[in-house]
Amino acid sequence: MLVLDTNVLIAAFISHGVCSELLEHCVINHDVVLSKFILDELKTKLTAKFKFTNRDASSVVSLLKSRCSVVRTQALPSPVSRDPDDDNIIATALSGSCDCIITGDKDLLVLKKTGDILIVSPNSFWEIEEK
Repeated sequence: MLVLDTNVLIAAFISHGVCSELLEHCVINHDVVLSKFILDELKTKLTAKFKFTNRDASSVVSLLKSRCSVVRTQALPSPVSRDPDDDNIIATALSGSCDCIITGDKDLLVLKKTGDILIVSPNSFWEIEEK
């Protein structure tokens, strides 16, 4: 079980590259866990920053909901990341009993691990998968 951070999902839907291939691979070969926070943030950023229509952004969210597990999260007892929003990503991974968070976010990547949850970049995940 793994979490794809919002930035990975955004990259997957705005360009055809590492993140779009990663999303496809993970949906087929792993249990992908998301949360309301991640889906809401994704929709907001797709419409505000990348000029998706509300309808297209909603379609992206619906597609992900149909292919991934959406978990209810609980607030962490204390902050883990430098960025409070990133604690929502960690909370998603904890709530979904995930082994891994895939992210491009430096505030998360600097942690490398939280508890038993590995935090890796998309390229690092591919290296792990190849082993």
